[in-house]
Amino acid sequence: MTTEAPLEGEKTLLILDDDAPFRTRLARALEQRGFEVLAASSVAEATEITSKTPPAYAVLDLRLEDGSGLAVVEALNKSRPDCRVVILTGYGAIATAVAAVKAGAIDYLAKPADPEDIVKALLASPDEKPEPPENPMSADRIRWEHIQRVYELCGHNVSETARRLNMHRRTLQRILAKRAPR
Repeated sequence: MTTEAPLEGEKTLLILDDDAPFRTRLARALEQRGFEVLAASSVAEATEITSKTPPAYAVLDLRLEDGSGLAVVEALNKSRPDCRVVILTGYGAIATAVAAVKAGAIDYLAKPADPEDIVKALLASPDEKPEPPENPMSADRIRWEHIQRVYELCGHNVSETARRLNMHRRTLQRILAKRAPR
């Protein structure tokens, strides 16, 4: 993908996320900011949309049940090389960030991302460095989010989650019983 801006004034946007409430909230927020939003819940659905009506912008979840958002980035490369793509993920890692940028994404943001941060990333000029987020998540919140994701991936099995996180089972149970930190 190139870093050129899409056609001036064209604001078609594809949102790909398998979390329906998050996808709906994000679509509504971006529509309020002037984008014409197409929403998809699977890689297959997003790939079909990109082949029929390639958008000028895309906000793609990295991990989905039927594959990776990077597959959609590749489809967009073929159908719309000037499309500006932002990858969202709850599984932030340097390796996946590098893979996303190599595939053609212009930015990589951790979930839950603020709509303002997403718009800034989509509309930023190529030589402009992004500003740090206004309200970044606290270290405690990031840790809690990570534990919740691993717990979910382990099918809510406390013992398996504790083993994978290399922590005592009772410690994990206490963390899971508490509310999310701010």
